[in-house]
Amino acid sequence: MKNEDLRVILKFMEDLKKNEIFTAEICGYGSDGAGVARILGRAVFVPGTIVGEIWRVRIVKVSAAAVYGRAEEAVLLSPERIAPECCAYPRCGGCTLRHMSYEEEKRLKLRRLNDALTHIGKQSVTAQEIIAAENICRYRNKGIYTFKEGVSGMECGFYAKRSHALVPVEGCLIQNETADAVASSLLRFARENRIPAYDEESGRGVLRHVFVRTAVNGSDAVACVVAAKGLGVRTQSMVQRLKNDCPNLSGIVLCVNKKPGNVVIDGELYTLWGSEVVHDSLGGIEYEVSVRSFYQINPPQAERLYEKALEYAEIDGGTVLDMYCGAGTISLYLAKKAQKVIGAEIVPEAVENARRNAQRNGIENAEFICADASDAAKMMASRGIRPEAIVTDPPRKGMDESAIRTLSGMGAERIVYVSCNPATLSRDILRFNDCGYELKKVTAVDMFPRTSHVEAVAVMRKGEAK
Repeated sequence: MKNEDLRVILKFMEDLKKNEIFTAEICGYGSDGAGVARILGRAVFVPGTIVGEIWRVRIVKVSAAAVYGRAEEAVLLSPERIAPECCAYPRCGGCTLRHMSYEEEKRLKLRRLNDALTHIGKQSVTAQEIIAAENICRYRNKGIYTFKEGVSGMECGFYAKRSHALVPVEGCLIQNETADAVASSLLRFARENRIPAYDEESGRGVLRHVFVRTAVNGSDAVACVVAAKGLGVRTQSMVQRLKNDCPNLSGIVLCVNKKPGNVVIDGELYTLWGSEVVHDSLGGIEYEVSVRSFYQINPPQAERLYEKALEYAEIDGGTVLDMYCGAGTISLYLAKKAQKVIGAEIVPEAVENARRNAQRNGIENAEFICADASDAAKMMASRGIRPEAIVTDPPRKGMDESAIRTLSGMGAERIVYVSCNPATLSRDILRFNDCGYELKKVTAVDMFPRTSHVEAVAVMRKGEAK
C-alpha cells in the first residue's frame, strides 16, 4: 500500500467515528449480502438493507480494512422488502436474505458473481443469467444441528453469524421436515435422560451435533448423532425413541468425535440401526452416499448445474477428467457422452461410493482414483492422458496453483469450473489465463435460496499462454 493511500484511509478513519449517525443511500451489496453505503468516501456495510433504500446508519466499527454500520431508522424503503417468515431471523446465521424478495435476491447474486469476475478476475466476460430455484423452502437434504447448554437447560439450533453463540431453533424453513423432527426428538431425549451437551471450552459433556441426510428422489433418511463419547446403556433407548418419533428414518449412526474444533463428522462411525448410506438419484442416475461423502445439498438445482456443466464441456466421445469428484455425481453425468471419465477425490469413502455408484448404474466407462487434485493431475499426466475436457469442482478455497499448472499442461481444449465461491473462482480463472486459457461463458446457479451463497459454472478454452 502506498503512503498516500494509507494517509487517505487514516483520514477517513478520523472522519468516521463509532456511534456517529449518517443518512445514506444503499448503493450495492457486499459478499455476504449486506447492503453497502458510501459515507465520507468509504464503503460502509449495513446488514439487512436493500439497494435503493435510504437509512439513518449508525457506525458500529471502523478499521483500515472495513467500516460496518447498523440500520437504525428507515427514511425510504424498497418495494422489494418483505417481512421475514422466520422468527429466528436475523439472529440465526443460516439465512441472510429473508428481508428481500426472491427477485431481488437473484439480482444480488448475479451482481455478486459479476463483481468478482470483473474486479478480482479482471474478466470482460460476465454471467448473463442465474438459474433460479423452483423451491426456496425446505430444499436442503442435509441438516446439521448443534446442542449446547443454555440458561434453562440444553438447547438445539444453529450458530449466530460469525460466532459460536447458539440460536435455539424449533424448526427451520430451509431444512427437510425429517431433519427438524430428528433434532427435536433427540433434544427431548437428552433432556429427559440428563445427557449433557458438549462444552467447547472445557471439553466436557457428551452431545455435540446431529447430522441428518435425506433423499429427495427416494425414501432414505439417515440420522448421525455426534457425541464426544458413547451413550452407554442409553444407546438403544435413544435409537428406539428416534425410530418412534421419526418413522421416515432408514438408518441411525453414532459418530464418536473426541477432537476439539469445528469438524462435525470426525472419528469413528458406528451404525446403530438400519443403513448408514442414503440412496438418491439425479437425472436418472442412482447414487449411494455415505455420512462422510460430499453430496449436493439441493438435488433439483444440482441437476440443472450438472446439465450446464455437461453443455459447457461439449464432450465428443473423448476422455474427460473430473477433479474433486466426491461420490461421482458429476462424473456419472459426464459418462453419458464421454468415452472415458476419470474422477479424482481425496476422501477414500467418497471414492468407494463413486465406484459403487458406477457399478449400481452399469456405467463401465468411469474410473475413480483416491488422490488430491495436484497429485491426481500429475498421475494422469504421467500416464500420457490427454483429455478432451476437464471438469473441476473444488471446495470454497479453490484450487492450488500447482494443480492449475498441471491441469493446464495436459492440453484439454476446455476446462469447466464449477464453483461455490465467486472470489476463488475469479482468482483461479486469472491463473488459468496465465496458463493459456480464456474465459468464454459463465452462468450463475442459485443452490441456496435465502442465503448469500451463489454457485457458478464457467468454461475456459485453450488459447495462447501469456
